[in-house]
This record gives sequence, structure tokens and C-alpha cells, in this order.
Amino acid sequence: MTNQMPVPDRLDTIDRRLLRDDVHRRLRDAIVDGTLAPGEQLKDVELAAWLGVSRTPVREALLRLAEAGLVVAHPGRSTVVSSLDARAVRDARDVVAAMHEVAVREAVGSFTEDDLEAMRAANRRFAAAIEAGEVDAALRADDDFHGVPIAVAANQALIAVLEQFTPVVRRAELLRFSSRDGAKSVKRHYELIRLCAARDADGAAAVAFDTFHSLPTHDI
Repeated sequence: MTNQMPVPDRLDTIDRRLLRDDVHRRLRDAIVDGTLAPGEQLKDVELAAWLGVSRTPVREALLRLAEAGLVVAHPGRSTVVSSLDARAVRDARDVVAAMHEVAVREAVGSFTEDDLEAMRAANRRFAAAIEAGEVDAALRADDDFHGVPIAVAANQALIAVLEQFTPVVRRAELLRFSSRDGAKSVKRHYELIRLCAARDADGAAAVAFDTFHSLPTHDI
């Protein structure tokens, strides 16, 4: 009788995937918020010890981060955090803006009053954070705001693209929301809510695009 290969327990498979995603998210966020600074050398042994995991999920995360342009890998030498490159930010910004335009256009017809109220509440938090100069809080509120049409549209391909390129844009947004330019986004948010409530898909999609495409890259 032939021995059959044991089938891995499904829960363990899910747990390993969640671990990989968590390690990727934590390293990505550390790069975006500057904990891991541009030019800093990344060693998988040190990162694994810092995160309390094995080297395997760290290596996988670094490969994903390289694909997103957040780190630069030099085979046989080192992996370093990438600099904030104007061309890379501009390219990512254009893609992210287009994805949000699509998300809003797809979502407008399905918005409920609860969805619109969630956007209003997020924008109030965003405005308060900008006024107080709390950049991290502003970014969280901004994510909540734009997350509503993304969730309503439920376009998985769109979500995958945003997950890859939004972190590149987010590094530049940290500079933007540290300045008074953040107040302009508050006004765009209010206009976007108004157009969504009016079921104006074309108008709302245009504002969504402009909200991200207005991110300046010339001073990076």
C-alpha cells in the first residue's frame, strides 16, 4: 500500500499566509513612515529578530517591497530602502489616481446614506487632524474616507493595484499633509461627497482623480 502524503492542515496554511502579509505590512509601514529611512541597509536576519519571525517571511516581504519600488535589491550585495524618487512617485500617483477614479465611478450608484455618512465622518476627522498638525491621524482618516468607495466598488483587481502602488504615494503624502496643502484635500473631500450624494458619477470620478493627481512631485 502506497503511503499518501499528509495534507497540511488548512488553518496552518491560512496562518502562514497571514504571517507573510503581516510582515510585509509592518515593513511597508516602517518605510512609509520613515522608521526605515531612505538608503538604510536592510538585513533579513536583523529584521527577523526585530519582528520576532523567521527569515523566510522577511525575504518574501522584501521581494514584494522591491516590486513596489520601496526597496532596491542588489543581488549578492545588499537591499536598501529606496530614495523618494520624483519619477517613481509620479508614475505611482498617476496609477493610484486612475484607480480611485474607477472605484468612485463604480461605487456611486450603490452608495447608501450610511456610506455617505461614513465619508462625512472620516472627512471631519481628517480636517481636525490637519488643523492640529497630526499627520498620522490625517492619513488614517484619509484612508477611511477613500476606503468607502473602494469597499463599495468591491473590485478586487483594483484593490490589488492600489495595495502595490499606494505606499509609494503615501511617502510623498506625508510631506503634503505636513503642510497647509492638506486643507485643500478637505475641500475636495466635501465636493466628492456632494457629487456622490447627487449620483453624479462623472463629476465624482473626476474629483476623485484630481484629489490624488494633484499631489505635487516637482519638489521631491
